[in-house]
Amino acid sequence: MNFKSDPSYPAYPIFSFLGFVLVLVPLPWHLQAWNAGTCLYMIWTSIACLNMFINSVVWHGSALNKAPVWCDISVHLIIAVAVAIPAASLCINRRLYKIANGSMVSVSRQERRNAVIIDLCIGLGIPIIQVPLQYIVQGHRFDILEDIGCQPSQVNTPPAYPLVILWPLMISLVSACYCALTLRAFMKRRTQFSEFLNAANSSLTLNRYFRLMALATMEYLFTIPISIYGLTLWLNHPGAMAPFNWAAIHFDFSRVGIYPAVLWRYNRDNETSVELTRWSVPFCAFVFFAFFGFADEARRHYKMAFWAIARRLGFQPPQKKQASPFVRMPGSKARPQPNSSTSESLPVYAPRTTYNPQRNSFSSEKHVPSVYSSAYHDLESGIDFKTPGSASTFSPSSADIPSSLHHDNLIDPPGIPRAL
Repeated sequence: MNFKSDPSYPAYPIFSFLGFVLVLVPLPWHLQAWNAGTCLYMIWTSIACLNMFINSVVWHGSALNKAPVWCDISVHLIIAVAVAIPAASLCINRRLYKIANGSMVSVSRQERRNAVIIDLCIGLGIPIIQVPLQYIVQGHRFDILEDIGCQPSQVNTPPAYPLVILWPLMISLVSACYCALTLRAFMKRRTQFSEFLNAANSSLTLNRYFRLMALATMEYLFTIPISIYGLTLWLNHPGAMAPFNWAAIHFDFSRVGIYPAVLWRYNRDNETSVELTRWSVPFCAFVFFAFFGFADEARRHYKMAFWAIARRLGFQPPQKKQASPFVRMPGSKARPQPNSSTSESLPVYAPRTTYNPQRNSFSSEKHVPSVYSSAYHDLESGIDFKTPGSASTFSPSSADIPSSLHHDNLIDPPGIPRAL
């Protein structure tokens, strides 16, 4: 059979490098939202893309042991990333479920810090633990596949399944359970969901919530079939499953396996498994960028970065025309035009007021500063205000307040805390 050196070259290195760059673009504004799961997803995916990019370039058309130290680092990254991306997706699904379930409506700074620590234990701790676990069933130092680069070595022995092989599948199944519970909680509270998001996290909008849910759903929908396919290949391996023996497995551990393309591509199932594994990394990067690289906040940051560079080249952004706040009609006096700078809207939830029978709301004007006194007489709507530095409260009579502004009509939706 005649094998090409690499039918996907140079497409794969190009896509890997683009994935390494693009997946980090939304990182700054996700850091501001304290979303550890999403940040871990971006960082791990970016590291994996860079690792695969270097391997595909250095070992293009070659299977020689050119950089043994780099291969030691590279195989450890491959082992960690195999569970890191599903673990980051689990953190995302877990956070979305807590928001949908209403358990993150009122979160203090300490609680948010604890949530970040838990996400770091899942998305960073599990991948780090995976490296020493893989060493237990590691047959030799590493393998080198032509056109692919460094690959971890693993013996088909019974402990390899619970220690290494089943981890991505198990994590993805837990993510799927969280996703199902999130959808169930959303269906229960769909009419109040926007208020839940505003109360839980001001930086998490409804669109960003559903983009995160779609990203985490796509991750486990692809990870579960690929993991099952790889598990099937291990169970149907041509060689017999070797019983676990530490001395036999780690005998001649410093050996490096060299596999030209004509050998590892000869088995079609083996070739499919290797290609699926390496192409899934830039695929995750582009899927993430498709969800978050064209959002409103992303376009706003792109515009800011563009004009920051353009100003250095002598260009200035076009000035926005501001409409005059006064509109003068023929034969009439100037009257302010209602806009965002001159008029304010009532809050959705008004603060609760308490009635004190010992205090008369119509206090004498000798306790009122002149500024508030004039403002009080010019007031046309029933809005209460309190004089700074004074305990006296001034409010118009009940007859002057429109019926739509009476306190009895300001009823909170059930389950939503009143804004302070």
